[in-house]
Amino acid sequence: MDPDYDVIIVGGGGAGLAAAHEALETGARVLIVEAGEALGGSTRLSGGHIYAAGTSVQRAAGVEGDTPQAAFHYYMTLNQFRLEPAVARRLCEAAPGAIEWLIALGIEFRPEALHVGGVDGIRREHVPTGNGAAIVAMLDAAVAGRVDVALRTRVRDLLIEDGRVAGIRADGAEIRAHAVVITTGGFGANPELLARHYPDAATHGDWTWYIGAPHSQGDHLALGEAAGADVTGHNRGLVLATPGFRKELEVYLPSWLVYVNREGRRFVDETIEYNIMSGVLRDQTGGECFAVFDEAARASARPDPATLESIKLGLVGTSWTPEALEGFVRERKLMSAPSLEALARQAGIRWPALQTTVDTYNADCELGVDTRFGKVCDDFKPIATGPFYAARMRGAIVCFTSMGLRIDEEARVRDKADRPIAGLFAAGESAGGVLGDRIFGGGSSMANVLSYGRIAGRNAAKLRQVNAV
Repeated sequence: MDPDYDVIIVGGGGAGLAAAHEALETGARVLIVEAGEALGGSTRLSGGHIYAAGTSVQRAAGVEGDTPQAAFHYYMTLNQFRLEPAVARRLCEAAPGAIEWLIALGIEFRPEALHVGGVDGIRREHVPTGNGAAIVAMLDAAVAGRVDVALRTRVRDLLIEDGRVAGIRADGAEIRAHAVVITTGGFGANPELLARHYPDAATHGDWTWYIGAPHSQGDHLALGEAAGADVTGHNRGLVLATPGFRKELEVYLPSWLVYVNREGRRFVDETIEYNIMSGVLRDQTGGECFAVFDEAARASARPDPATLESIKLGLVGTSWTPEALEGFVRERKLMSAPSLEALARQAGIRWPALQTTVDTYNADCELGVDTRFGKVCDDFKPIATGPFYAARMRGAIVCFTSMGLRIDEEARVRDKADRPIAGLFAAGESAGGVLGDRIFGGGSSMANVLSYGRIAGRNAAKLRQVNAV
């Protein structure tokens, strides 16, 4: 008996839509089952930035000679080669194709909006006009009328028949297919799974919040493990440093802030990329630090220029204005004291070391050069005029989770014996082992979502031909 569909995609976010598009292009019959009210998932809420090397956008921006091989070497080195090379290599090779695919479908990537998205110094972060919402709208339109969609439907079980995944069970119905692609996202909206599988993100209790879709509940883990899938990527993902003033996304904090740990010492260039900052902050005592500044800095505070466009679009908020900071003092979310020594006592920062740190930094401000950490800043602000302030900084904004079903370079889910599970694929946050402890930089998540989403869709569609033989 023929199955109901060739491919069933569980989860209709960016990875699911990419998989659906590629499967449809082969003539496959496709069903998307989505727990939310609409397609798009966390991709709809994102900036949609994509990290890729060797694209036409780079060449138009004057970035010549960049290659996927160079990106692969950078990525593996950044993660001290603690990734499966074939999976990482395929991501680097597929990412530029995802950019060209989106351009062909109508997404605009302006060369002037190409950014340095990591610590490699190369402009590889591609910014789509209209952000993630534009990508979702385009993909939604591209599959409309060609794919069946079941919204507000959560898949509870996979059908296993004759040793292979043969479909799903949802709302009491059994629906069969040649292949199933799991693209349900991560588990950022599930506090219990965060505590179990991403403890670094759950360390700070009520401070922790997730920027993605509320339906990212970790369904991929239960579904995959019931089919015998292996999982990988424990305690991996991305969190952003935050002062905890509000539950608003602020990717870039003001460059004039000075970070000190509990020992009273600076420990980092405060302007390093957020993909690196989360790990550096995690390694400090208590997994936290303090952003220290003075009254003159508060009175002249402005958001980081890198965030201005995102603020206008309503994608991020800002806490760094004189009025807002004054309010946070009243709300006791920002510490204030008439002297640095009193501030150190209040925050629990070692006082003699803090004084030395501030003296050194103030001398550097006069020179206009950060002699200790090499921070490049157009607006050095000495810490000299009371009252003085300290904002507790913690890695608590969860951007995405990276623990998922172990896949190979063809997006096939592997079992605990490292064999492909027949008929089962995964992509995006549902796939583990793709993103390491240190992500490339800005756009890593979307590169994974779209690249492996496309790979999963194409390979899942091929099984209808295999099973027909």
